[in-house]
Amino acid sequence: MLIMTSKSQTKPQTPEQLARLEKQRLAKIEGAQALAQVDKEYVDVRRNMERLKALRLAKEAHDAANPPPVEPKKKKAAPKKLAVVKAPEPEAVGE
Repeated sequence: MLIMTSKSQTKPQTPEQLARLEKQRLAKIEGAQALAQVDKEYVDVRRNMERLKALRLAKEAHDAANPPPVEPKKKKAAPKKLAVVKAPEPEAVGE
């Protein structure tokens, strides 16, 4: 004889099972919040990168339009030569 059971008849859950299900539910909620926070930080970083890029491009355009004045290069002074001091020749003994 084949007995069919319906899924509507479920066993009562133990307190451990209920605690595990609650822990999983909270982890799912916290995970979703963490992902939302990471997404927000990603958007903030991208927005800041775009702002900095715009500032850099504006500075480069300004520098290209207004090049700094070129100062003539100064000639380097020749290094000072040290005076060569010769020692007096020793006199020959017996001359």
